[in-house]
Amino acid sequence: MTGQPWQWDEATWRGHVEHVRAGRPLRPAAWPGGAKVAVALSFDSDHETPALRDGEVLPGKLAQGEYGARVGVPRILKLLQRHNAPASFFVPAVSALLHDGEVKSYVDAGHEVALHGWIHERNTALTGTEERDLAFRAADVLERLAGTRPVGIRTPSWDFSAHTLAITRELGLTYDSSLMADDDCYELLEHGEPTGIVELPVEWIRDDAPYFMMDRFASLRPYTPPRGVLSIWRDEFDAAYAEGGIFQLTLHPHIIGHRSRLAILAELLGHIDGHDGVWYATHAQIADHVRQEQS
Repeated sequence: MTGQPWQWDEATWRGHVEHVRAGRPLRPAAWPGGAKVAVALSFDSDHETPALRDGEVLPGKLAQGEYGARVGVPRILKLLQRHNAPASFFVPAVSALLHDGEVKSYVDAGHEVALHGWIHERNTALTGTEERDLAFRAADVLERLAGTRPVGIRTPSWDFSAHTLAITRELGLTYDSSLMADDDCYELLEHGEPTGIVELPVEWIRDDAPYFMMDRFASLRPYTPPRGVLSIWRDEFDAAYAEGGIFQLTLHPHIIGHRSRLAILAELLGHIDGHDGVWYATHAQIADHVRQEQS
C-alpha cells in the first residue's frame, strides 16, 4: 500500500472495505418462547489488565481495577440473580488468573465466559503471530478455569486487526462481539465470503466506559450523570423491543459497579422486567438461536 488514501486506486480502497464486512442480517422471525426482544447483557471483567498492558504498575491505578473484582463483580452477580438474567462475561486471561475463583463464580451462576484477550492487549499493535499466540493461550486458560472452551470473543477495546477474523475462525468460535455495522445480529463476511460467524454488534452509546471513565492526568472526565445514561439505555431498549430485535449492553465491573452507577443498572433491569416477552440470554445463546433460525 503506497501513497495517501486519496491516491489509492479503487482496488486498494475497495479491498480495505471488503476485508471484513456485514453479511446477511440475522434478526430471527421469532425469539424463544414467543419473546419480543432478546436482552444481551455483557460485562468486560478487565480489572487491572488495561493498566498492566500500558506498563502502569503503581498501586493507585491497579487499585482502581481491583475494585472491579473485589466489589463490582459480587454486586453484579447478586443483581443478575435477582432478575434471573444470564449474562456474558468477557474475561482477559490475566484477570482470570489474578482473581482465583472468579471465573468459576460466573459459571456456577449460569453465566457465559468468553474471550477478551490475554492482558487487554491492543491487537492492532501486534503482529498476526503475536495476536494468534495470545488468543490461543487465553482460550486455554479460560477453558481450564471455566471447564468449557469459549465459543465467543470480544476483542480488547473492540480493537479488530487485519488478522482478528482469521484467528477467530481458526479458534473455531461461533460469534464475535466487537463490531458495529448494525443494531441486530448479522453474519460476518471475509473478502465477500460468508464465514458462518455471528456478529452481536456493540456500540459506544451502549457502553458504560465512554460516559464514566476518569483520568486525573488527562482531560478524560465522566461528564454524563448516571441518570442521563439511564435515559439513553432505556430508549435503546424500548426501540429494540418495538422492533423485535436485540438489546445489547457492554459494562465493566470496575466502572458500573460503583453504587450510584449500579443503581441505574438496577433501575434499567426493573424497566425491562416491566415488559412482557423479554428473553434474557447469553451472547452464545443468542448466536446459536439466530444461526438456527436462518439455517
